Amino acid sequence: MEIKITTLAENTADVGFLAEWGLSMYIETDGANILFDTGAGIAAVHNAQLFGLDLTKVDKIVLSHGHYDHTGGLREVLMMIKKPVEVIAHPDIWSLKYGWLRQGMGKERYSGMPFQRELLENLGARFTLTDKPVRLADHFFTTGEIPMLTNYEEIDSGMFDKKTGEMLPDELKDDLALVIDAEFGLVVILGCAHRGIVNTIKQAQKVTGQELVYAAIGGTHLLNAELPRWKKTAADLKAMGVQYLGVCHCTGFEASAYLAQEFGAHFFLNNSGSRWTLPFKEDPS
Repeated sequence: MEIKITTLAENTADVGFLAEWGLSMYIETDGANILFDTGAGIAAVHNAQLFGLDLTKVDKIVLSHGHYDHTGGLREVLMMIKKPVEVIAHPDIWSLKYGWLRQGMGKERYSGMPFQRELLENLGARFTLTDKPVRLADHFFTTGEIPMLTNYEEIDSGMFDKKTGEMLPDELKDDLALVIDAEFGLVVILGCAHRGIVNTIKQAQKVTGQELVYAAIGGTHLLNAELPRWKKTAADLKAMGVQYLGVCHCTGFEASAYLAQEFGAHFFLNNSGSRWTLPFKEDPS
């Protein structure tokens, strides 16, 4: 089984590609073409055109959670696909999500889904909303809702859900990941891993019954974490046997540098314009 992963939107970009704060990855195998997240705006569609990717071949769209930087490109994507397409997500993607412009400073701002559901459905979105794992195709699954199991992974305090008019801490129950159960091991595609990358991988193992983890690729939300959590995260990823680690988006420069030291040649950065074919023939770094 060969897996092709093309990063269409991310905070940074290879020369010639468009960057934007957010994330979108296109995953291709012989049996499925899955779009995971849509970035914040036009980058996913723009960069897909640069790659020569035909988005009308997308079988399903998976949304990792309801934040605008993962859902804001959905309208542009649907307008490009021009046909009905299943969109798989947790029901809480429609929560009224807010966060600080800078954590602990200034007034909170809306950070949730930027479109009305009716508009997206008129453009072809066919939503499957569930907190349970979903089998998308042969070897492809979503994690469903991710339990908080570790004693050190936690959700940022600067995120809120405006329920019944009251600003309450957002538990980010809608946070999920895409899992590919390949013969060479699990490939876990992360949006932000708000509920923890280790918790996410544990859930991927539970859903598939597969222990071997070949690669984890995506956002890790270590941006606001500190060294003790980085150390515990790296130690647990190694103990779980994660062979390759590709980080981006909400990981942060300092956490990325630390993980690069820990994983050496098995670490890589993943930005707009990155294209990977798994299993790797040589170390991606």
